[in-house]
Amino acid sequence: MHLLQQLLFIIVLVAAVYLFARKVRDIRRNILLGRDITPAGTPAERWRNTLLFALGQKTMFRKPLVGVLHFFVYAGFIIINIEILEIILDGALSTHRLFAPVLGGLYPVLIGCFEILAVLVILGCAIFLVRRNLLKIRRFTGHDLDGWPRSDANYILITEIALMLLFLTMNASDQVLQSRGEEHYIATGSFWISGLLTPLLDGMSNSSLMVLERACWWLHILGVLAFLNYLPYSKHLHIVLAFPNTYYTDVRPKGKMENMPSVQREVQLMLQPEQAGSEPPADGIPKFGAKDVPDLTWKNLLDAYSCTECGRCTAACPANITGKKLSPRKIMMETRDRAEEIGRIIKQQGKFEEDGKTLLHAHITTEELWACTTCNACVEECPVGINPLHIILQLRRYLVMEESNAPAEWNMMFSNIENNMAPWKFSPDDRDGWVVGS
Repeated sequence: MHLLQQLLFIIVLVAAVYLFARKVRDIRRNILLGRDITPAGTPAERWRNTLLFALGQKTMFRKPLVGVLHFFVYAGFIIINIEILEIILDGALSTHRLFAPVLGGLYPVLIGCFEILAVLVILGCAIFLVRRNLLKIRRFTGHDLDGWPRSDANYILITEIALMLLFLTMNASDQVLQSRGEEHYIATGSFWISGLLTPLLDGMSNSSLMVLERACWWLHILGVLAFLNYLPYSKHLHIVLAFPNTYYTDVRPKGKMENMPSVQREVQLMLQPEQAGSEPPADGIPKFGAKDVPDLTWKNLLDAYSCTECGRCTAACPANITGKKLSPRKIMMETRDRAEEIGRIIKQQGKFEEDGKTLLHAHITTEELWACTTCNACVEECPVGINPLHIILQLRRYLVMEESNAPAEWNMMFSNIENNMAPWKFSPDDRDGWVVGS
């Protein structure tokens, strides 16, 4: 029987790791669809960002209560899963609590700490469920979360609560079997939280307790492996990608816009046409801005896959607050969805072939793009270093410079700058007229 369980566990583990690795490979391919860039800043600056924002969750603590609760869930879930190493080794080697004899008296202390964290995870997830579904906080009720995105968050929170309850029930039944001297259940010492639950199980027979303990063990590890494979399809992929994303975040002052060398060259040739050679540029006619995912940078796509869908960007967006259609969260979600679309085409056909859709127009409308005030509030608010504004600017550049598609007010301003060297409709000769009579 033990051999059969051992074989079954190894098969399930290998299958789960294989499926996860295959999906990770697909996501990596999709991210690398973007143009190559060299991140700004030194490694020391980027490591500082990673420690402060990804590990230390600095942005989250702007709202202390939410920050503390999120830290409980984040740290608790990650740290508790250290115990998964023991469970995996127990399953593969057909042992039980492999580390207990090695760690001695330290073992129950470690498990006790894990159990306290498990209770904090349950508490944090329960409060987040209430906030999302009963309190109707504005950033959780936006239409960009309709359907799957809203359900996704609830599924994860419920799953985390279930996994923690299974962990505590497994330990409690194990404790009772230890106290009864049942073979295979070695004495480890009392655990801090599950030890308080053992009176609830005292009336059960040894065989029933063994079934309960084994059921919880299997459901716990199967739940963790299922969560592992659900992660790449969920917004909770940020658990993994938050670290590389904050590391590669632009460390330059927010608001600094990226210059376009191709535009600069065209302007220089207009001012000094004698510098134009007879040969066309080696890289051909430049393409201005971005129309689809391959026109963006790989960092833009890493941003899209790292999005937590928390809505802090949209909640801070002045355009969204005043009722306009722009939602920076939706910009990131649509970018990720389009990258997934292109990835599926590549997977099916071996290469990308036009499907009649593009990120611009099919996923993100011009109305959304022109609503942006470029204030950087969305960039400032993101807890994992995402920059929706960079994507918006590239799409707007394409609209203006490739499609000549700009609001009438902008076209008037462009015309004035071209003719009068200023945004206003005044002759350059009259520019100092305001001082007359003063």
